Order: sequence, then structure tokens, then C-alpha cells
Amino acid sequence: MGRPLSEHQAALIETLLPRIALPEGPLDPRRLFPGAREFAFEVGFGGGEHVAGQARAHPDWGFIACEPFVNGVGKLLAEIEIAGLSNIRVHMGDARNVLGRLPDRVLSAVYVLFPDPWPKLRHHKRRFVQRETLDQISRVLKAGGEFRLATDHAGYAAWALQHLMADFRFRWTASSAADWRERPADWPPTRYEQKALKAGRACTYLRFSRV
Repeated sequence: MGRPLSEHQAALIETLLPRIALPEGPLDPRRLFPGAREFAFEVGFGGGEHVAGQARAHPDWGFIACEPFVNGVGKLLAEIEIAGLSNIRVHMGDARNVLGRLPDRVLSAVYVLFPDPWPKLRHHKRRFVQRETLDQISRVLKAGGEFRLATDHAGYAAWALQHLMADFRFRWTASSAADWRERPADWPPTRYEQKALKAGRACTYLRFSRV
């Protein structure tokens, strides 16, 4: 899928990833990132543009980043090395296997950016936004913490709104159409977003606060 790893990226998988990978067992971000003020979690970071941008903008935050595909992990590792980022820990695998290991009320933000929409009806059960994952996200977010979701698939946007608006634990923060039609300034762009916009697909940006 995508371009193969460069030799340098492949080397980083062998050398850098073991040093910043998540340990087994229960996870406490306060131990993973000593001295960090806040903690955030990105589901399926793709090429890593967003989480790397957030880590540069917030050096006093700790970021847990999950991605199952090795190409994306290789790209993020290269950016971590180039930028000298020390506030990102990486899990090469399913984010759902990590959420359940986090303590309650520990995260200030959770990001789900351009997830696989699984457009066919019979595949909707595979979508990341489900009651079970919202249970975990609501558990790990602090009161007032933010859940951000972006998609270029209208059906997925409607699906996410249906689930989140029906969940009393989340409050949609939008006050105008621009709030979901335009990417906020503090939301670094991703290559997938740019690809979608270039193809003429509108993107939806949803922000919900943990009640």
C-alpha cells in the first residue's frame, strides 16, 4: 500500500521504534511523558503530519499515536528524527488495543482524522465510531477534553453526528457552518486531506467536548 519504505525509514523501524513504542500492559501517560502538562491520542495517524505538527506546536504535551500500516509509521519516525521530537510515543497497531489500557480522565484530546469510511452497509460495523469506542473515548477524556473527527465522506460524517449527538457525554461545539466546513487554524493539515480537496471532495471537521 503506497510507496515502499525507504532504506532509512526501514532502519528507523528497527532502531527508533523500539525506543518510543508503547510498553505492554496498563499505560499511564504521566509515566510515558514525565513533566508533560497535557496528553493527547491520535487514531490512525496516516503519514503522521497532524500528530507531528501538534507535537511541534505543543512541546509540553505528550502524544500517543497509533497506526497499523508500516509505511505511515516509517514516515512519522523520519519526521520525529528530523524535528527532534521527544513527546510522541508510537503504537504500530489498532488504536482500540491501546484505549482500553489508559486510565480514566487522563487525555485532553482524541483525534480521529479521515478514518476508513467502510461505505458498504454490511461493513458499517467496522467503522471506528461505534458505541463501544465512544465508551472508551468518553472514559479516557477529561471533562472539557476534546474529541476531533475529520472525514471527506458525507455518509461517515452523518454517521458520526448521529452517534455523537445521541450521546449525552459529548457536546458539539460548532456555532456556525464554518466550524465544520473549515479546518481550524490549530489543526495541522494532512496529505490525505489535501488529496481529498484536490479531488473536489468536501471535508467535514467535527469537534466535540467531553461533558
